[in-house]
Amino acid sequence: MAGMQRLLRNLFAGWWRMRRSFDAALLDDLAAAIAAGERKHLGELRFAVESRLGIGAVLGGMDATARARQVFAQLQVWDTELNSGVLLYLLLAEHRVEIVVDRGVARRVPQAQWDAVRDKMLQCYARGQWREGSLQGVAATHALLQAAFPAGNASQVDELPDRPTLL
Repeated sequence: MAGMQRLLRNLFAGWWRMRRSFDAALLDDLAAAIAAGERKHLGELRFAVESRLGIGAVLGGMDATARARQVFAQLQVWDTELNSGVLLYLLLAEHRVEIVVDRGVARRVPQAQWDAVRDKMLQCYARGQWREGSLQGVAATHALLQAAFPAGNASQVDELPDRPTLL
């Protein structure tokens, strides 16, 4: 996306719809889905939604990928015993979904599988299906983590909050 177009999107695109698209009921449903899924594997999932980037960030060259990595660190998704954290990050103004995985996950799950999860979410979001896209993304992430980090007989310690973060 060209610099001026990105700047305009972050200024004027439908970022103000965040609270309508991600209302309390959806946040509750996402938290429940994250908690339920994490009982089946040893991974940790965080979900973050950001309405837009600040003007200074856009002018400074910050893009959704770099911001997602920043949020990954800010939310301490990297701070899990098995390096099994995953961040699903949505930047509303730019219609971007970024999935950032910790090094333990990256070793076990190919990038192409994460790209497929992202693409499925984006398809739903393009149709205005925020609930479906978000819950499908969470479910697909859990499926990948369950295959890579099965819980087995180990007791899963919930290392990170399950409630989505609105930035």
